[in-house]
Amino acid sequence: MKKILLLSDTHSFVDEQILKFVKQADEVWHAGDIGSLDVIDTLKKLKPVRAVYGNIDNHVIRSEFPLDLKFTIEDVAVWITHIGGYPNRYDVRIKEELTKNPPKLFICGHSHILKVIYDKKLNLLHMNPGAAGKHGFHKVRTMLRFEINAGNITNLEIIELEKR
Repeated sequence: MKKILLLSDTHSFVDEQILKFVKQADEVWHAGDIGSLDVIDTLKKLKPVRAVYGNIDNHVIRSEFPLDLKFTIEDVAVWITHIGGYPNRYDVRIKEELTKNPPKLFICGHSHILKVIYDKKLNLLHMNPGAAGKHGFHKVRTMLRFEINAGNITNLEIIELEKR
């Protein structure tokens, strides 16, 4: 079993509120718009990190992290990308591949809007953790945490941090 903390759109910001939840996780996944490698370095001091770059991330971050990250953990196929869209409105860049070979868990960021949607057509769970940083139009900083165990995604929780 793995306890996952999922965040996105930190835009160079990390604080003790985020780190409190990082310490409780087995891994941290970041769905892009990291903003600064200092964020990743801070997270990596506490837990293993998997991440993708987002549209605001510079060449340094892009050289360290991919646009798309695909892997299997605890018998769950995962695809993380920053700009992915939503069920019935997936981004044109990924739509064909996603349709042909859907993962069990599809994760994106970008919108700053927390959403968890089950896509019945593709039989996948779509997650967007919202934004954990302070930059953007969102009013409340959010993250998700959940467990992955033997092919199942369980104990999904929404984490709301203080208003920006």
